[in-house]
This record gives sequence, structure tokens and C-alpha cells, in this order.
Amino acid sequence: MSSSPVASHSDQVRALSLSTIAFTACFAVWTIFSIIGIAIKKELGLSEFEFGLLVATPVLTGSVVRIVLGIWTERYGGRLVFTLQMLLTALATWLITYASTYPMYLLAALGIGLAGGSFIIGVTYVARWFEPEKQGTALGIFGAGNVGAAVTKFIAPFILVAFGWHMVAYVWAAALVVMAIVFYIFAKDDPQWVAQKESGRPMPSFKQQFETLDDLRVWRFSLYYFFVFGGFVALALWAPHYLIEVYGVDVRTAGMAAAAFSLSASLFRAYGGHLSDRYGARAVMYWTFGFSLVLLFMLSYPPTEYVITTKTGTLNFSTEVSLWPFVVLLFTLGFFMSLGKAAIYKHIPVYYPNHIGAVGGLVGMIGGLGGFILPIVFGVLLDLTGIYTSCFVLLFIIVVFSLVWMHLSIQAEKEHQKEHPQTAEATATETAATAAPANIKAAAQGQQPKKQAPQTKEAAAKHRVLEDWRPEDEAYWESHGRAIAKQNLWISIPALLLSFAVWMVWSIVVARLPAIGFDFTPAELFWLAALPGLSGATLRIFYSFMVPIFGGRMWTALSTASLLVPAIGMGYAVQNPNTPFLIFLVLALLCGLGGGNFASSMANIAFFFPKKEKGNALALNAGLGNLGVSAMQFLVPLAITAGIFGAVGGAPQETSDGTLLWMQNAGFIWVPFIIAAAAAAWFGMHDIANAKSSFAEQAVIFKRKQNWLMCILYTGTFGSFIGYSAGFPLLTRLQFPEVNALQLVFLGPLVGALSRAATGWMSDKYGGARVTFWTFIGMIIAVLGVIYFLSNSDAAGAFWGFFSCFLALFFLTGVGNASTFQMIPVIMSKEVPRLMPGLKGDDRQRQVDRESAAIIAFTSAIAAYGAFFIPKGYGTSIELTGSPLAALWGFLIFYVICLVLTWHYYSGRNGLLYDVERGNTKS
Repeated sequence: MSSSPVASHSDQVRALSLSTIAFTACFAVWTIFSIIGIAIKKELGLSEFEFGLLVATPVLTGSVVRIVLGIWTERYGGRLVFTLQMLLTALATWLITYASTYPMYLLAALGIGLAGGSFIIGVTYVARWFEPEKQGTALGIFGAGNVGAAVTKFIAPFILVAFGWHMVAYVWAAALVVMAIVFYIFAKDDPQWVAQKESGRPMPSFKQQFETLDDLRVWRFSLYYFFVFGGFVALALWAPHYLIEVYGVDVRTAGMAAAAFSLSASLFRAYGGHLSDRYGARAVMYWTFGFSLVLLFMLSYPPTEYVITTKTGTLNFSTEVSLWPFVVLLFTLGFFMSLGKAAIYKHIPVYYPNHIGAVGGLVGMIGGLGGFILPIVFGVLLDLTGIYTSCFVLLFIIVVFSLVWMHLSIQAEKEHQKEHPQTAEATATETAATAAPANIKAAAQGQQPKKQAPQTKEAAAKHRVLEDWRPEDEAYWESHGRAIAKQNLWISIPALLLSFAVWMVWSIVVARLPAIGFDFTPAELFWLAALPGLSGATLRIFYSFMVPIFGGRMWTALSTASLLVPAIGMGYAVQNPNTPFLIFLVLALLCGLGGGNFASSMANIAFFFPKKEKGNALALNAGLGNLGVSAMQFLVPLAITAGIFGAVGGAPQETSDGTLLWMQNAGFIWVPFIIAAAAAAWFGMHDIANAKSSFAEQAVIFKRKQNWLMCILYTGTFGSFIGYSAGFPLLTRLQFPEVNALQLVFLGPLVGALSRAATGWMSDKYGGARVTFWTFIGMIIAVLGVIYFLSNSDAAGAFWGFFSCFLALFFLTGVGNASTFQMIPVIMSKEVPRLMPGLKGDDRQRQVDRESAAIIAFTSAIAAYGAFFIPKGYGTSIELTGSPLAALWGFLIFYVICLVLTWHYYSGRNGLLYDVERGNTKS
């Protein structure tokens, strides 16, 4: 740990006092909409969602700018950056009084959000004045500036009632200007920044400041802060509205009660810092999450009436948290949130002493984003469920996840230190400082723990980490490598199947929405069918690089569990025909979480198998995973016809012809399977130690021409498969309304998925390039058949001709999906030796595997945009020409381009794979 120049006690007190007061003023301004927003809501007649967005918008700016302000504070000093930030915020606060429309208020709110960035400026500035053993207490005292939210809630309601909300803005802006002047005059530059400047050493580059952000621990801290700070800000903004609506109190009473929560969640932060210094930050985090679970459970329980049948009749009683017990529970929750906020920022200077601004900025940004996102989600949940306590249910779920992740990570870290003494020394300082406060001074002095025995093979199996993985070694593979690889494959397949099911579920749901009372236009319905493809494809770009960074086991478990959000959200949204179209758009985008999982799943499985079996393994994973589309299109039409979840699942919806449908089952049916698959991934899969690599190591693929060529070819195969899967049900229903085609459309994705799984061996035997070439020829012929039968849709048998050609298309896309992925490892096994001749032996093979896995994942990301462009292409073509034929002609031209590229670069006589495949060399 680097040591900062020693500051005098008086300078420390000066820096801490001025920073805390300035932060208090900024935080008061940052939460100003929690009070004046109520008046603006009445003035403009805003909905719950619009109000939630307004009060959350300042939090967005305050969150996003934190990481930038943290870095600027390290480079230019806290005194200057803090002053400028306060002056700019004061200007934005003054200008809000000139707003007259909702968009203008949102724009002004973005400017006011700069106040939230003051936190990371102060953290970076204050931490540099204090010794490590005092930083927890100092940062806790500074963080108590959160009490500014209570100041707003105590004082602003009285000013608002007496003079109107404009006066609140004037007073707050003036106070911030005064504070900025006082701070600049009386504050001093921190000693570390002064020493850096006087030494003449160059400031760290932005790359150096960001280099620690690939550490998973940073993101774990960010999740904790998402709850303790993001949840605090969200509840501080939401509580006045909650109290007025639920308990019928006036704005002054609501402000006072909400201020009690803000006080406890702020003032006790200083005490949390003291406890972190004394008992350890980890212990404080356990207290925070443990007590928060109990309190949130009590707050989550909605008013409930019970009817119990007894031998003497019925016994009626009800449960409800009245006003003052609610205030007490909220006050207590705020107390433990304040402890957690201090504990998290106790960790950061210890783990990252030279990157407090960058790491603290990121953690603060994620926490601040919680303050932006959560009020909006609170409003959406309230609109969907009608239950006010749903906001506390959401926070309860976040705490459960955070507590489990924290505990498992801490246990894994302890075991890793025992089994790897050579790396334990590198982390001993940080662990001692956060886990046992008595060791802070010893840690700072560099004392290390005793070395432990090296890791055993049994221990590696227990913790699901494969330290030694050599699939290309025949003896190793046959002895136990194959069994482990297949175990991971067969756990990956059902997780991927569920991901595809959730990703494409809108393709069935949107076709039924008009029948149950949703008044959406055909263009809007095609948007709903296309948006999961857009978000899924975009997420794949990021998911492509997650497995080498986080590990396949953890990422598969987390990404699978994330499917619960759209599945449950969809189940509630479809029950009310008045649900806004915007909420359906958000849920459609969230369904893209399932699409993103494909990239990480394929990259993960690619690491487990040797080159000779990789093609078949990837075909099985992708092909059987793709079955999720057909499984969904088969099961959902059946599930929505019965109330399989009883009263828990909600009431049915009645169609125009009197049929009852439980459309919510389209989402709810996947929930138990998602939970089981996530658990299986966590407890049954493995991480490969030598598969870990940073984003920078994987980013070399962006320089590879072969990467971009394969993106085009895979878009032609998989992009077509997923795009046709998304658009086929709606296209069929619109073009052949007299046919009940929804009972048949599942066959298309089923054929495509099975053909992918069943034909992987063909590419291994005959060569992926040759199979891909003939696949595109077949797809061109099949599209011509579809165009012919659509052009003669009134002729007898036109539907069955159209349907048969589409089945052929699906079959060929499955074959092409397997063959293109088989090509990638073979291509890179030829390209890497040419591009990196210095690599030999195992190093060369690892580079081939790394680049192959990254290209497989990235091409799947780009190709997944087919799920957006094909349905959107249908919709645009129908809107402009009245027919989907123009879109189909466009697809056909694209297949011709793919055919030419395959021949020229790979399968032709001068192609890269011509000699390999003609020599019958298996991949």
C-alpha cells in the first residue's frame, strides 16, 4: 500500500469539515425533486411512471459523472473540482424555475444531477488526508453528508407551502454558491496531489486509472452499493409519495417522516466507519445484509385479510403495518444502510489505494444508478401489481442475492489463500485490513500470513476450478477430461434452452395480445417481436467477453438467473390491457437477456473440448439450446389455456369470442425451470483457470479479418434462424389468417435446432466451408419458393407450399449454424501461426483457443441482430408495399453475397480451407 504524505491534525479536521458540509449542501440539492416534484406532478398531471422518472433523473447524471469526477479529482485536485461542480449545480438549480413543460423539467433535472457527483470528489479528497487505520471513520463522517436529504425533507416542505416550489430552488441554489466560495477560499489541496505535482512525475494515464476495473471484486462492491446507497436514494425519493398515497398524510408530515429515514441513513454513516475500523468492514456488511433482510421482509408484507374456518365458524383478521411502525422500520433500515455505505468505502482505499478515484467512482456510479433505476422500477411494479409494498420486495431480492454472493466470494477467497500460498501473500494486506481491524497496522507494515499447503486435486474439484486442463492431451482427455467436459455441456444445454425460450417468447405473446384487449397496431406488434432480438444481439457483444473474465460457472449461473426478471415481469404485464406500451417495450428489451446468454455459453463450452470434437460439442450445445424456441412455441400455446398456477398466477383474460386465456403463464411457466437451471450451473459446472483472460487479451480479434468475414456468414445462417423464428408466427398469421398456424409454427425452430445438433458431424468429416457453401445454395432456392407461394397465396395449397419452403429454410439454417462454427477453430489454427509466429507449443494452442472462443461469441452477437432486422424488415416491407416480398428479396440478395464470400475466402480452390478440407483433416 502506498503511503500518503502525513498531514497535520488541524489540516485533517479542516478538510473533513469543509468536505462534509459541502457534500451535505450538494445532497440537499440532489434530492430536491422528492419535495418539489410532488408540486410539479400536480401541476403537470404526471402519471406514476412519469413522476418516478422525474425524481430519478438527477440521480442518473449524478451517477454517470461520478467515475469521471473521481478521475478528475485524482488529476486536478479535489479543491478545484469540488468548487466547479458546486457552481455548475447551483446554475442548473436556478434555471429549473424557468421550465414549463415535462421535457424541460427532465433536462433541468439532468443538470441538477451534477450534485450527486460531489460524493466521489469528497471521498477521493478526504481519503488522501488520513492514515489507513482512520480512513473508515473519516469517510464515514464525510458520508454522513447524506443528511442533506433530510435537510431537504425537513425544510423544503415549509418553504414550498409558504412561498411555492420556485422559492425552494432559489434558496438551495444560493446556498450552494455560498458553499462553493467558502470551500475554495478555506480548503487546501490534498497532500498527495501536492506531492505528485511538486515531484514533477506525470499523472497516471486514463488507461492506468481504469486498469483495476476488470477486477470482479470491484463489481461485487458495486452491487452492494447499489442496495445500500441506490436503495437509500430511491427510498428517500419515493417515501414522501408512498406515505401520502398509502397513509393519506399531508406533504409536511410525509416530508418529516421520510426525513427520519434520511437522517438514520446518513448520520449513522460516521458510526459505520468507526465500526468498520474496529470490527472489520466484512463483519459490518454481514450485519447490514442480515438485518436488512428481516426489516425488508416486514416492510414487504402487504395489508392482508385472513379468513380461517374453525369449528365455530369463520375467524377473520388482518395484518397491516400502520404509519408509525412503518416509520420505525424505515428508520431502522436506514441505520443499517448507513453502516453498509461506510463499510463499502472502507474497503476501497485498502484494496485500491492508488485508484480510489476510479474504483470509488465506478462503485459510486453503480450505486447512484440504483437511485435512478429503482424509483422507475418502483413505479413500474406499482403500475403492474397495484401493490405499494412491491418496492420493498424488489429490495429484498437484491439483498438476498448480494448476501449470497458476498458469503460465497469470501469463503472462496479464504480457501484460495489456503491452497495457493504463493498468491495469498499478494492479498494478505487487503484481507487483513477488511476482515480483522486489529491487523490494519500490521498489514500496513507488510506482515504476511504463514504459508499453507498447496492445493490438492480434491480441493480443486470441491471449488469447481480446473487448475490443469489439457483437452488436446489424448491420455488426459480419455482418463477424466471427457467426463468433466460432458458434465458441463449437459448442464449448459438446458440453461441455454431456457434462454432461447425467454428470448423468443414475445413471438407467441404478441400474436395473442390483440385478442385479449390490447389495442396495439401491427407496426407496434412487430416492434415488440423485434426488440428482444435487438437487445439480445447487443448484449451478446458484451457477453462475448464475460466467460474469460468472470469464469464460465459463475457467469452461466448469474446470466441464467437474470431470466427471472423478464419472465416474472411479463406475467404481470399481460394481465392488464391498460398496461402502457412503454412497459411492454421495456419487457421486450429485457427478454434480450436470454439472447445474450448464447454468446457466453458457446464461448464457455469451446474451452472444454479438443479441436477434433469441438464442432460436434458446439453443435449440440447450440442446436439443443435452440430447441428452446420450438419448445416455447409448442408449450406456451398450451400453457395459456389453463390456470396451472391457480390463484397465485392471477385471473384469466377473456378473448372477443369468449375464450379464457391465462396469458401470464407465458412468462410464469419458465420460472421454476430457470431457478433449477441456475442452481445446477452454480453447483455442477466448472471454471477453467487457464481460460481466464482480460478484455484486452481478447480484443485482438477486432483486428482479425476472419472475425468480420465469419460475422457476415454466421448472420446468414444463425441470423436467419433466429430472425425467422421471431417473425414466423406473426408473418404466418397476417398472410394466412384463415389458417390456425400458431399450432404449427413451432415446427420451424424445432427442425432448425435438431438439424444443427444432428449435422455437426458432417462439418467435422467433410469440412465446414464446403457444407456452408452448399447450405447457402439451398437457402437461396428455399427463399425463391417462399416468394413464389406468397405471390400466389390465393392458389390451392399455397399455405402448405409456403410452410414447406420455410421448413426447408429452417433445416438449412441449422446445418449452416453448425458448419460456420466448425470453421472458426480451423481458420484460427491456420491464422494464429501466421500472424503470431513467435508463439510455440502450448502457448500457440492457448492463443488459438482464446481467439476461437472470442470469435465464436462475437459472431453470435452480430448474427443475433437478425432477430431484430428480419421481423422489422417484414413490418417495414408490409407498411411500405403492403407485402413482405420486398424483405424476402433483400434476404435472398444477402444469401448470394454470403455464397460468394464463402467460395472466395474459404471453400474455393484458392480459399483458406481448401487444402485442409480436401485432405480430410478433421477439426
